[in-house]
Amino acid sequence: MKIKIIALGKIKEKFLRDGIDEFLKRLTPYTSIEIIEIPAIEIKDANLTSKILEQEGEKILSHIKPPAFVITLEINGKMFSSEEFASKIESLTNEGISEVVFVIGSSCGLSNIVSKRANLKLSLSKMTFLHQFARLLLVEQIYRAFKIIKCETYHK
Repeated sequence: MKIKIIALGKIKEKFLRDGIDEFLKRLTPYTSIEIIEIPAIEIKDANLTSKILEQEGEKILSHIKPPAFVITLEINGKMFSSEEFASKIESLTNEGISEVVFVIGSSCGLSNIVSKRANLKLSLSKMTFLHQFARLLLVEQIYRAFKIIKCETYHK
C-alpha cells in the first residue's frame, strides 16, 4: 500500500519538521509514503473564505487518483483509538486498496468538494492543536498503526 499525505501549507518550525522526518524514516520498512505540500492561500477577507477553500480544494483534488481511498482530517470526523486506526489500515490493505490519501486542510478547514470526496473523515482529537501539529500527529499514528499491525513493540 502506498500512502500519500496532501497538506496545505509548509511546516515552519524545525522541531516539527525533524519529528515528521523521523517518522517518515521509520515508516520506510512498512510502506511507501509521500507528502505533497500545497501552498495555502492567505485569506485577507473573511468573506472570501469559501471561495479560497474551493480554489485550494481543486488543487488538492488534482493530486488524487480516482481509485484512491481518501481520508480527510476534519473536526467532526470519526475518532479512532490507535488500535482501531491500525485495524482500519490493515483492513484497507486486505481489501486490496493500493493507495490511501490523507488530506490535511488549511487552518480554515477543507472545501466541501474535498470533504465530499472523502471515503472516511478522521478526527485526531476533540482537543484543538496548532494546525501544523496535525501532520506530525498523523505520521506518528501511521507509524504506530504499522507497529501494531506487525505486533512489534512501540505502541504501548
